[in-house]
Amino acid sequence: MNKRKDTSLPTLKDVARESGVSAITVSRCFRHPELVSAEVRARVMQVVDRLGYVPNSAASALASRRTGVICLLLPSLSNNVYVDVVNGAYDRAYGTAHTIQIGNHKYSPLEEEKLVRVFLQQNPAGLIVAGGEQTGAARDLLERADCRVVQIMDSQVRPIDLAIGLDHERAGADAVEGLLARGYCRIGFLGARMDARSQKRLQGYRNALFRAGADERVSTSPSPSSARLGALLLSDLLARHPDTDAVFTNNDDIALGAYLECQRRGMRLPDAFGICGFNDLDLLEELNPPLSTVRTDRYQMGWQSVDRLIALANTDRPTGSGTVDLGYACMWRGTTRPAPATVPERRDRAG
Repeated sequence: MNKRKDTSLPTLKDVARESGVSAITVSRCFRHPELVSAEVRARVMQVVDRLGYVPNSAASALASRRTGVICLLLPSLSNNVYVDVVNGAYDRAYGTAHTIQIGNHKYSPLEEEKLVRVFLQQNPAGLIVAGGEQTGAARDLLERADCRVVQIMDSQVRPIDLAIGLDHERAGADAVEGLLARGYCRIGFLGARMDARSQKRLQGYRNALFRAGADERVSTSPSPSSARLGALLLSDLLARHPDTDAVFTNNDDIALGAYLECQRRGMRLPDAFGICGFNDLDLLEELNPPLSTVRTDRYQMGWQSVDRLIALANTDRPTGSGTVDLGYACMWRGTTRPAPATVPERRDRAG
């Protein structure tokens, strides 16, 4: 008869005994490596590799009430704006006991609510969500969650714990005021998939034109953003308002499409027509002429949100909440005329 194979797995105590340290020190190597010296950590990890020890994250979560998982809920993973957020989050979590788990709700509040319910069952160290437009049920879940919550992308929301982002309405107004200062007076707005933050940029556009006594001219679409759609939106706007002399767009994909459409039509940038986008993707500065836009720091939104959650993961939820406004910068480049010397530049605005 074959002897039954021993299927017992190495335990934390086995690792501690073989490493010559306490079980608490082994636990810290996984949960709080920054509290253990590099020499001890290296010795413990050698034993971990030799024995094939796997930490029991479920048991750890029961003991501490929370896992080391930070859940990041985003409306898109194909949009370059959110790629920068993800990179910032992963870079901050790298080398710590925390891991990032991503959920993509594709701009659906109901799907976001479902993901909130799923992630909260995992006893996460914290949740990061985009904006403040959750359903009432999702908001209630987040407010009652046994972990911290960071809302990113928008500083003008009612924070659950902490909001990290920028004022989109004010940024939109500054961009349009910058176009007006450069001599453009018949400015249009192009926008796709008009989520809450894009709606705020549109409101900023309207506020600036109202103060200037200028008429608005708007072309939007519920479809996802793309350069092709930007070209179509500009064509639609020019068909209805052929005297338009500039556009402000809700993002850089739409701005790029407008840029290419202008080139196809032989419209001279920036003398005959001006374009200003939003977000400042890397490609824009490499164009000829380079595209004007509003720079936002999405990487820092991801990095700082994880940084705050790591710092606060084992503390009780505070009675108050806060906001971090990362500001923005209007990057005036080759698709807009230079401003007159009498007009001061408005850059790096933050609250």
